[in-house]
Amino acid sequence: MQIDQPETILSSESTRYSEDHLKQLASEQKSRKKWLLVQPVSNTSMMVDSGTVSIPLNLLMVATLAGELFDITFIDERLGDAVPDDLSEFDVVAVTSRTLNASKAYAIGDHAKAQGKIVILGGVHPTMARDEASDHCTSVVYGEIESVWTELATDILQDTMKEVYKASTLKSMTNMRHPDFGYALQSKKSKKYSSRIPILATKGCPVGCNFCTTPTIYGKNYRFREIDFVIEEMKYHQERLGKKNANLSFMDDNISFRPKYFLELLEEMAKIGIRWNANISMNFLHKPEVAELAGRSGCDLLSIGFESLNPETLKNVHKGSNKLSNYGNVVSNLHKNGIAIQGYFMFGFDNDSEESFQLTYDFIMENKIEFPVFSLVTPFPGTPYFDEMKSRLRHFDWDKYDTYHYMFEPTKMGGEKLLENFVKLQQEVYKGRAIMQRMKGKPLNWVWLANYMMHRFTKKLKPEIYL
Repeated sequence: MQIDQPETILSSESTRYSEDHLKQLASEQKSRKKWLLVQPVSNTSMMVDSGTVSIPLNLLMVATLAGELFDITFIDERLGDAVPDDLSEFDVVAVTSRTLNASKAYAIGDHAKAQGKIVILGGVHPTMARDEASDHCTSVVYGEIESVWTELATDILQDTMKEVYKASTLKSMTNMRHPDFGYALQSKKSKKYSSRIPILATKGCPVGCNFCTTPTIYGKNYRFREIDFVIEEMKYHQERLGKKNANLSFMDDNISFRPKYFLELLEEMAKIGIRWNANISMNFLHKPEVAELAGRSGCDLLSIGFESLNPETLKNVHKGSNKLSNYGNVVSNLHKNGIAIQGYFMFGFDNDSEESFQLTYDFIMENKIEFPVFSLVTPFPGTPYFDEMKSRLRHFDWDKYDTYHYMFEPTKMGGEKLLENFVKLQQEVYKGRAIMQRMKGKPLNWVWLANYMMHRFTKKLKPEIYL
């Protein structure tokens, strides 16, 4: 990638890290270097990586990019695939990591380093905890790999690795190629992957919630792909699967942030017959015409971070897009257009009390939220919230940074009461009677199955498993 700097500085470096120079270097290699790409499983005690798992889109994009120059072996430990003990056939071992699987990623990195391999760690946790991650690898990729790819690949070919690869300027998404799903689907255990196909239209989020890692990873500037290219990728999956109503899942952190782009994309999607779901903020879902268009374009579920029913909590975490006065309208608009809601609710904020749990239960039942998801507040390393709460955190065991473990005691209620109410709420919401009330009249689909699985899971919950 060419870094935007004054021309007088660029002359030698821009030539060294140009696309043309990279291709020339690759053509001069006697043989193609071999990469092992690893998606590690987590060590968390909760069922994060059990059952069906999503195709790791970011790692798949790395494989597609690197596959043009190197030979790629793709390992997803969540499927049951194993990283070989003997890594002698590989030149580079690259591992992606979130906080909850950081210890596993570090173990793989240490193992590969001991065998003299170039070890690259990337993903959310190595970016947010760069100094820590550096102890377990040759190089850390800070943020997205696409924006440093030319420099990174050049250094690999020349064996001149740097400790950190961090872009001065994030690369445009114009003409972003679609990933080659063959890398993931070649596993004999690929049937464990969800039938939902991950896709990406935008990156970045200017909102700046203080508990979020997105602005650091993808920037605060909002970038997006040309709509034609997004539709082209959707058609590619329709052809690959041999069916028009392919199920797509947007991996964007905030796909609706730019309304004009989002609505134009939905208009084009309405023409091709796909089904889709996405994470979405509430910044303009209270408008009936938006929900109508989403339903017409094939949306069957939207994941919404309601987070809290307490206005002070929303203010403290800078969740400006969430206005309590809009909650009811948002739900009503989506339901009228046949769109189910996966609602996210967090507990453990300083403003939480026992009343917070009752308010949440009442809201879920009255508004018939199809798939409520509950988590405990988790300050992730590198975020402003982590820095604010660091002195109060109970531990720094990354295996438990899965949003399901108790991290600190809220000021208005003790930890014991917090966990008692957290368990009780989940069990009440997923009682058979409550499921029937929330799901009455809903189409018989995977959301019903998810509720049944949660019914079985929540019956076994006890407060101590969250410690």
